[in-house]
Amino acid sequence: MGYYDDTEHGKRNKGNKGGSKAGYFFSALLGVIIGALLVWLIVPSLSNSLPGSTSNSVNKTETPQLSTEISTNVTDAVDKTKDSVIGITNIQKKQSTEDIFGGGKNTSDEESSSEAGSGSGVVYKKDGGKAYIVTNNHVVDEADALEVTLADGKKVDAKLVGKDQWTDLAVISIDAKHVTQVAKFGDSDKLKQGESVIAIGNPLGLDLYGSVTTGVISGKDRTVPMDINGDGTADWNAEVLQTDAAISPGNSGGALINLAGQVIGINSMKISQSQAEGLGFSIPINTAIPVIEELEKKGKVERPAMGVSLIDLADVPAFYQNQTLELPNDVTSGVVVGSVESGSAADKAGIKQYDVIVEMDGKKVSNSIELRKILYSKNVGDSVKVKLYSGGKAVNKTIDLKSTIKN
Repeated sequence: MGYYDDTEHGKRNKGNKGGSKAGYFFSALLGVIIGALLVWLIVPSLSNSLPGSTSNSVNKTETPQLSTEISTNVTDAVDKTKDSVIGITNIQKKQSTEDIFGGGKNTSDEESSSEAGSGSGVVYKKDGGKAYIVTNNHVVDEADALEVTLADGKKVDAKLVGKDQWTDLAVISIDAKHVTQVAKFGDSDKLKQGESVIAIGNPLGLDLYGSVTTGVISGKDRTVPMDINGDGTADWNAEVLQTDAAISPGNSGGALINLAGQVIGINSMKISQSQAEGLGFSIPINTAIPVIEELEKKGKVERPAMGVSLIDLADVPAFYQNQTLELPNDVTSGVVVGSVESGSAADKAGIKQYDVIVEMDGKKVSNSIELRKILYSKNVGDSVKVKLYSGGKAVNKTIDLKSTIKN
């Protein structure tokens, strides 16, 4: 056994005499290679940690980023309508002593043009080379020129087709070649309280692509008092949709749409301004369509006029009700004729100053708003019967409505 071990040991020693030197060489070479690799990996990191280091070879740990495109009923509805909602700039001329850079001029009576206001509008029709846009009357009122800003930011000149102060609606037109999308009208009568709606506007100066707010129909068939002539007294009750979708001044004239992307209302900031915060109001599209069509054809809405000024009886002191109007004690509501225009429909019907109208078309009239609502439901050329008190006596008259009010 000992011999066997010595023999094997001896054989191994003989066989490794030359191989041991090669093994040392390769081991040393491997050590050099490993060391070089370590230096290559470590030194750049150390150098980048030194003050003033500008190396770009640092291994950075980045936060993973996911890119996901989300589509919802709201985004789909907005895509169907957003490019048809444009911005409108009301430009008015004024006397100026400054140039556009604020520098002085030699003359004091030179006329210049400046932006007097802005709002939104909805492209609803292309016909005969023109694109028609519905907006609010107060957006375009008193404009010497109109400019439209399209969804892509391009600006083009626009022309006024017609306007109506009583509904706060107006129609303007531009060259159809600029229009890529036309909005579709829905049916505002089919709206449900609590139904989701979207307000889209193009408030200039904020965003080329307009703004979007969401909400619900808070109420249908709402009436909101409107002061048409600016005297601080309501002249008209506007029938509107109420929504909690935010409507800013720049969104006035823009679209209120349903989740199908259909326009079911034209937003009006003028109506909203007279109300509490958080309430937005929109003109129902079913109310707007007949007005839009008449504005296209005639440039105005023809409404019958009596040719009188009106005062609510409730605003007349009791002394004058008894002494001047000579009203019976049981007459407590109605409308007093303040003045009669010569040659008007009322004048031809024999109506006089201080007559008190209590009924029209068989319906009780308590104030001037109720009277106008009945009157404006008629057409020019219709006849309407009124019951009034003249000198304290009840009288029936028939008025032939052949004249029109001024827009």
